[in-house]
Amino acid sequence: MTFHLRGVIVPIVTPFDTNGALDTAAVRPLVDYLIARGVAGLYPGGTTGEGFLLSLAERQALAEAVVAAAGGRVPVIVQTGCITTAETIALTQHAQAIGADGAAMIPPYVYHHSDAALLEHYAAVAASVPDLPLLLYNFPAISNNTITVNLVLELRRHAPNIVGMKDSSGSLEMLVRLKSATGGAFLAYNGGDGQVLMAVAAGLDGCVSGNGNVAPELMVALYNAATAGDLAQARFLQQRVNQMRDLLGDGSDLSLFKQMLARRGVPVGDVRPPLRRAEFAVVEQRWQALLDAGALDS
Repeated sequence: MTFHLRGVIVPIVTPFDTNGALDTAAVRPLVDYLIARGVAGLYPGGTTGEGFLLSLAERQALAEAVVAAAGGRVPVIVQTGCITTAETIALTQHAQAIGADGAAMIPPYVYHHSDAALLEHYAAVAASVPDLPLLLYNFPAISNNTITVNLVLELRRHAPNIVGMKDSSGSLEMLVRLKSATGGAFLAYNGGDGQVLMAVAAGLDGCVSGNGNVAPELMVALYNAATAGDLAQARFLQQRVNQMRDLLGDGSDLSLFKQMLARRGVPVGDVRPPLRRAEFAVVEQRWQALLDAGALDS
């Protein structure tokens, strides 16, 4: 299966209203804001999008809203991984039915699974949507499961529509090994914004950038400079991104992402409990620090 997506992909935050309900009306302004600033793709329902705090119905409604708002302007990759195989299949089939360009799947979380169990899980999902490009999503810190190189290579023999992986373990080496073992055919996306320059230099296909919600133009400029071989500019922009990561906690406080978006004119509400709203004084201090650091224009 042929699937090409390169560049900065944003795991978009999920808008909520003042009552904490999913706010699908706020999705289109968020999508327009990101696309206008050059992002290559959208990734709803992920960790940054509080996908694991949404019901299955909410995840479906969110996916529908993002696909409709994107309107084919950029690819939409829906994160459909759930704790059970049946739920993952249901969400992945739904993503295909609504016209998503692909799906990404974190391993079933909480319980630790053997490679044999993960192989059966992913093969079953892939078989349920044989015409839909699928990405694996490796994030051992929250899933309690690691997608290994050997597992990926075995999966490719069973499921040709598994075309790539997003890795949030921080292991660029594993992604490079996958690219090498597949002759470059397997798409590899880095999930750490502090490694964008290194990822491009290593020949990876792009990044899935949580900080891209707040400063998509900065992330796109960094990726473009790196791919163009302008190392001086890329190093300069990577330093700016690193400053932003330090100020915003690199996604550890999703409320900061949402409050910064509101200050950029894109209100998306706040986080869903048990996540906590960032204190006003902290938000103000971090916002001013971002401006002072040159990470944002306004």
